[in-house]
Amino acid sequence: MEYKDQKNPKTEDPPIEDLDKMLEQLKSGAIGINQDLPGDTPDEAEAESETGTPKETALSPVPGSEDSQEDKEPFNLKKELISWVQVFVTAALIALFINHFIIANSQVPTGSMETTIMPGDRVIGSRLSYRFGDPERGDIAIFIYPDDEALGIKTYYVKRIIGMPGDTVDIVDGQVYLNGSDVPISEPYLREPMEPEPPQHFEVPEDCYFMMGDNRNHSNDSRRWRNHFVKREKLVAKVLIQYFPKIRVLH
Repeated sequence: MEYKDQKNPKTEDPPIEDLDKMLEQLKSGAIGINQDLPGDTPDEAEAESETGTPKETALSPVPGSEDSQEDKEPFNLKKELISWVQVFVTAALIALFINHFIIANSQVPTGSMETTIMPGDRVIGSRLSYRFGDPERGDIAIFIYPDDEALGIKTYYVKRIIGMPGDTVDIVDGQVYLNGSDVPISEPYLREPMEPEPPQHFEVPEDCYFMMGDNRNHSNDSRRWRNHFVKREKLVAKVLIQYFPKIRVLH
């Protein structure tokens, strides 16, 4: 009985005649070893691209990828510190310019201006008001205290302008009279009536001002100073607002 091997079926060698025919074709050039295969010709490759076959393309680095990170400039601590110093210096110069040419910041240490300004209050005045305008009666002003200036000391006071250049100021029985008037000036800002004192008479020179505090009974002002008047150029700023401990407009 014959058994056939199903797993390894026997294959027959090609006939010798076929091998001879293939050798003759090789010799004659009918077939070649480097003959193009299907799909390798330019026409076929173009046909493949037109049918949607994907081609390889150069990809640019995706933001956040390793390639893009390599292009970033490394962190420079010295450069960063210089940048911050420039910011702080610029801010300081701007603040200095504003405080020196535009506003004046002052703290009132005493109660001489109560109850308009209380001890410890901080106020801001406008330098531009007196740089481009004229002082007016009733202004609250920041100025250089004349008695200390005579000693070479610069001390800033805050008082109210009462007498203008050329005015006469008479203080009688706790009332202020201007320019020989029989009617005292109205002063609703006073904390309390001024205690009676011996009569005082002042003549305000040109380009000078007579200053008094709103708390007349406890104020070191033009009545008490050796140099009674404040010169025009010594008026630093007109007080506009209080900003500490609360914000409010002053007048």
